[in-house]
Amino acid sequence: MLPNAYFVRHGLTDWNAEGRIQGQVDTDINETGRRQADGNGVRLAELIGKGEGFDFVASPKRRTRETMERVRVGMGLPRDGYRTDDRLVEMHYGDWERYTLAEIDQRIPGSSAARDRDKWNYRPPGEKAESYQLLAERISPWLAELEQPTLCVTHGGIIRVLFRLIEGWPPEAACKDPVPQDRILELREGRLRWL
Repeated sequence: MLPNAYFVRHGLTDWNAEGRIQGQVDTDINETGRRQADGNGVRLAELIGKGEGFDFVASPKRRTRETMERVRVGMGLPRDGYRTDDRLVEMHYGDWERYTLAEIDQRIPGSSAARDRDKWNYRPPGEKAESYQLLAERISPWLAELEQPTLCVTHGGIIRVLFRLIEGWPPEAACKDPVPQDRILELREGRLRWL
């Protein structure tokens, strides 16, 4: 069975607020995102104290690193006591990164509708683009390596994949479920739940 873990999505960015696809573009959290990260840190302190015995790991993107640092400060910890793992970066959206869905549909009509027909397996155009299925294949080895309690700050796509891999959700449910930035996802006794 997997060890207990807590997952936090990075705080809100201006691109999140605009509906702009970030993928692997490096962006920063905004003031709302900072408040979300601070609040999640306070809540985690209530849940796990200072997280003794926990592995603290984040995606290497600026938005996830700042979120982790603010979470750690909220827990009463030094901001830099964590590591990063490249496997935790967001799904690569290829040529769609930096655009809203409306802008993509304006450039190539019907693109978002094509994705909606099979969101789990759809791969946007572009050499490095990933589908949720490819993302699941990337994150599965990381998940299999979890050996100790973990606090992870990552991205919405990763969290959606966790519901498929851990809970066995159908692909269409996993890739469409909202992923809040002001709540904590707990993995306990092999089950996921939002706190």
